[in-house]
Amino acid sequence: MRIHHTIIFTLALMGAACTQPSITAVKDNRRAIYLRANQIGYQPGESKVAIAFSQKNLRKYEYVIIDVNSGEEASGPRELGTNIGSYGNFRYHYRLDFSNFNQPGRYQLRIANTDYSSLPFDIGEDVYNGVQEVLLSYIRQQRCGYNPFLDTTCHQLDGRTVYGPMPDSTYIDATGGWHDAGDYLRYLLTSGNSVCRMLFTYQENKGKFADEVDERGKPGSNGVPDILDEARWGLEWMLKMHPVTDQLFHQVADDRDHVGWQLPHEDIADYGWGPNSYRVVYYATGQPQGLLEHQNTSTGIANLAGRYAAAMSMAHDIWKQDLDDPEFAARCLQAGIEVYRMGQAQPGCQEGTPCRAPYRYHEITWADDMEWGAAELYRQTGESAYLDNAVSYARLIGTTSWMGADTARHYEYYPFMNIGHYALYSLVDPAFQDTLAAYYREGIEKVWARGKDNAYHFGVPFIWCSNNLVAAFINHLILYERMTGDSSFHAFMLDNRDWLLGRNPWGVSAFVGIPPEGGNTPLYPHSPPADITGRSITGGLNDGPVYTSIFSQLQGLRLTREDRFAPFQSALAVYHDDLGDYSTNEPTLDGTAEALVFMAFLAGAQ
Repeated sequence: MRIHHTIIFTLALMGAACTQPSITAVKDNRRAIYLRANQIGYQPGESKVAIAFSQKNLRKYEYVIIDVNSGEEASGPRELGTNIGSYGNFRYHYRLDFSNFNQPGRYQLRIANTDYSSLPFDIGEDVYNGVQEVLLSYIRQQRCGYNPFLDTTCHQLDGRTVYGPMPDSTYIDATGGWHDAGDYLRYLLTSGNSVCRMLFTYQENKGKFADEVDERGKPGSNGVPDILDEARWGLEWMLKMHPVTDQLFHQVADDRDHVGWQLPHEDIADYGWGPNSYRVVYYATGQPQGLLEHQNTSTGIANLAGRYAAAMSMAHDIWKQDLDDPEFAARCLQAGIEVYRMGQAQPGCQEGTPCRAPYRYHEITWADDMEWGAAELYRQTGESAYLDNAVSYARLIGTTSWMGADTARHYEYYPFMNIGHYALYSLVDPAFQDTLAAYYREGIEKVWARGKDNAYHFGVPFIWCSNNLVAAFINHLILYERMTGDSSFHAFMLDNRDWLLGRNPWGVSAFVGIPPEGGNTPLYPHSPPADITGRSITGGLNDGPVYTSIFSQLQGLRLTREDRFAPFQSALAVYHDDLGDYSTNEPTLDGTAEALVFMAFLAGAQ
């Protein structure tokens, strides 16, 4: 969870910087002009819109397109257009539309007759090829157990049970899976969803993933696409969390983990059995839990069960049809059926379990997960009851979402977009297809209503993990277009994609190390492995900007260096590229898995 290591931050935790261009603060910020573009780039035929902003009116200025390799003008001069108005700290914003420039190459935008330029970007059909593999590499370095990034093994004594039908402190094997973010907790809530996103991405984009590592994540082909090696790492852990027919565990460790800053195999957390020893494993009771001063408000387990069933059903299809492993496929399907039944019996949400701190995953939506699980089970079994269930759950969840809201609690509407409607779409009659499409469209229109009047067309609330919401919304837009053929929101999808790739007030990519050359990406992510080893955890999607009102109330947060984005912080929202900011600068497992979906759609075949 995103509340990490708040006790032991010191100014010595400065991290290891990558050599990258930074956003330089201009001394006279009243006269400066800033340009923001997508730092990966654009495919030739798509819309291309950059942003220029300043404290002064730019009506007399023009911009040109510069060929980076030659240094010469490739196009221009062009008018900046109409002032869109204020956003954040700046009064004047302009949308620079150069969609009619399609020549492949490497470029930057420059205000004519000045030195004010954007960072470079590419134009080409293949600009997104391979990016999905980089995101996958971040997920791989989050592995618990054997970690190929560190080439060592951690947390081999997980764990001892609490809240289960067996006596507390009973040992079960809960090893494996992935660390959730910058800490070393593991949640079925986020890991199960990450597996779902990976399997869905593979099914929708076969032929777009390489085979460059083996099942342990070490270099070398093993005949399996790397995305499926990674998904299986999660599936094996999920199977351990369901040890018998009517049992489900949901969380390994709690915020007692947040006591040090060390590599996972040197973990000093003590859960009562000594440092770096056994950790608690929480049973999914569907009722409030919390061993010390803080408790959650859980009401059921259907959120976990629905996603579990969806993952296991997709795994059955893939390992039976594509990988010719009927034994593993059957094992997955049986587990999915069993856990789905548990979800039917216990509707409601199993939240993350807190301990010493009040923060937790507040998920309250579950019918979307059961819809997806039921749809995938129907696809694998052909049993009509599953299809009937899926339709009922789809009607129950409808358009319930964060979309259109100004705020929400942490992970309240999780996952942040409902793939269940898309999974069900091809299984129902045209009339109900129209209903499902209308659910998606309503969410899009609500976000558009919040974003249409600002220069960025940004309508996502700046709550904790705002980048995760943006990634999910991009997927929502892509799937709506694939369902319906309606491309009227395609440019809006690109607006959101470009926000994550640097076309935002801070001018920074949301992904560590993407783009790899010439871009401005996070240098000091909130991650012990990155800080201690001095190696980049390339590909991780950071939490992203938060409302300034949220940032100012967080516990134990302290910045460790001068803020290189100070001119762009505002009363609206802040983002800090700082090791100490666990609210905006921490890469996350599930956010990266969410972004993996749309990056694969944008990529070409291998």
